[in-house]
Amino acid sequence: MENVQQFLQGVELDNRSAALLTGAACGVGALVVLALKVASHQETKDKIRRARDRQTESLQRAEQAVLRYKESHPTTDSSLILTLSLPELTKKLQEGKLSPEDVFYSYVEKTLDVNKKLNCCTGFLLESFDQLKTVDSNKDGLLYGVPVSIKENYSYKNHDVSCGVIVNLDQPAQEDSVLIEVLKRQGAIPFVRTNLPQALLNYDCSNPIYGQTVNPHNLQKTSGGSSGGEGALIGGGGSVLGLGSDIGGSIRIPASFCGICGFKPTAGRLSTQGLRPIYRGQKSVLSSPGPMARDVDSLALCMQALLCDHMFSLDPTVPPIPFNVQTYQSSKPLRIGYLENDGFMQPSPSMARGVREVKALLEQAGHTLVPYNPLKIDYAIIDLTIRGIFADGANTLLQKLEGSPLDPCLREQVFPYYFPTWLKKTLSFLLKPLVNVWKQHAAVEDYIHETIAHWRRCNIDVLLCPVIGPAYNFLYCGKVTTVLSYTILYNLLNFPAGVVPVSTVTAVDEEELKHYKGIYRDHWDKLFKQAVSGGEGLPVAVQCVALPWQDELCLRFMKEVEQLVKQSRK
Repeated sequence: MENVQQFLQGVELDNRSAALLTGAACGVGALVVLALKVASHQETKDKIRRARDRQTESLQRAEQAVLRYKESHPTTDSSLILTLSLPELTKKLQEGKLSPEDVFYSYVEKTLDVNKKLNCCTGFLLESFDQLKTVDSNKDGLLYGVPVSIKENYSYKNHDVSCGVIVNLDQPAQEDSVLIEVLKRQGAIPFVRTNLPQALLNYDCSNPIYGQTVNPHNLQKTSGGSSGGEGALIGGGGSVLGLGSDIGGSIRIPASFCGICGFKPTAGRLSTQGLRPIYRGQKSVLSSPGPMARDVDSLALCMQALLCDHMFSLDPTVPPIPFNVQTYQSSKPLRIGYLENDGFMQPSPSMARGVREVKALLEQAGHTLVPYNPLKIDYAIIDLTIRGIFADGANTLLQKLEGSPLDPCLREQVFPYYFPTWLKKTLSFLLKPLVNVWKQHAAVEDYIHETIAHWRRCNIDVLLCPVIGPAYNFLYCGKVTTVLSYTILYNLLNFPAGVVPVSTVTAVDEEELKHYKGIYRDHWDKLFKQAVSGGEGLPVAVQCVALPWQDELCLRFMKEVEQLVKQSRK
């Protein structure tokens, strides 16, 4: 009996020891997890600090260089230089009536001033100061001596391509993107990089690294996105030409919000080599690089410069189709489809009015206008577009956001993506079978062919339609994604599309907005009304669309709209 008691006491001690050891192990484990989280948080803060330090240093060095140049060149007429369109500027540069140095430093100075107000630049390319010294070696280039701003997701040697996410910091690009190389060969000087939203897939312009970019026409509004830094800088007068990229309206929306012109070419027309996406492999909705500028002629000149033998040689996957000047300069009357409302989201009063006014001008000019409605718009947006972009359940996007503070502009948009996999699968099962990527791509192809057939039945050359606007109040872009139907449809279809400013929001528009109900009168309709309220005086634009590979025709149509609007104002 005594032996049994001793044994039980021993077991009790062993159990206590095991419990103590287990508790200690749990405590140590918890401390390790906490230490790792603290270290990760500190590493994130350090990465952001280093990126901001690089940004600050580049701004300061650019400012010092401008001061030195102004002291030694006190007669430079910067105000005149800044008013010139891109074609006017290139003509004076090539004729020797302006020096590349005067043009360059005039724009650097203006960019510094605009950035202080709008926070649109992620940093100056200090290499551009050296390139300026040797730019005469490319004097025959179509963009000789032109300073060009670049969206931050274009690779530039020895610079990070963050796309607004922490995980991409401290990984400088090994070489320039193809389009950067082509710009340089054409005599252009890439001189500054511009801001974008966290992870690109948002039409605001804010991220945890560089902060919020604001609108040049109203500092209480967003510049749009994802090429929002470009839109703000060009709209604020700090750049004569910029390169953006567009996967759902990312060139066209900031162009609309900021009152400038923007063009999304047919995907594949320009090289995307070295243009960093937030994730690769998504083929349902195609991204496209494209130009942004103050007028359509500038967009056309940029396209003409980029569509050259040098680009075709650097990237053989791009079809060697030079810019068709004859199509762009044609004055042949057009048959133009038009719509005020796509049936998926009711436009704001100013969006609809912009289309009506331009339609009237086009009819007066001798063009034929034909009513048009997109095919199966609900199916195109929900089944093809949304399910195509997020066929992986948004897992790749979430991986890119790991270890990064979530920007407020993105928070509501990505919240559902964080649902556990089992819940997402359950919801997907209840709503619709899981995406089969092959079937998805086949369905997209079918929809494109059906839409082209629909155009031909309507016998139209081009399409006039609304573009999202006016500029939003902050933090609404991540909440109101339904209105993207007006832009993302043409990424799905891979139709070239561009934006032209035509008007401004009036007091009458604001009064009509008070009675805005929307098509479904649901939560998103109410949010859209809130998003665009208080927009009086902001730019209003329209969108011009053409069939695939008819980029020059699209630009020609944009030019027609631009000219008619200018004439009507006189």
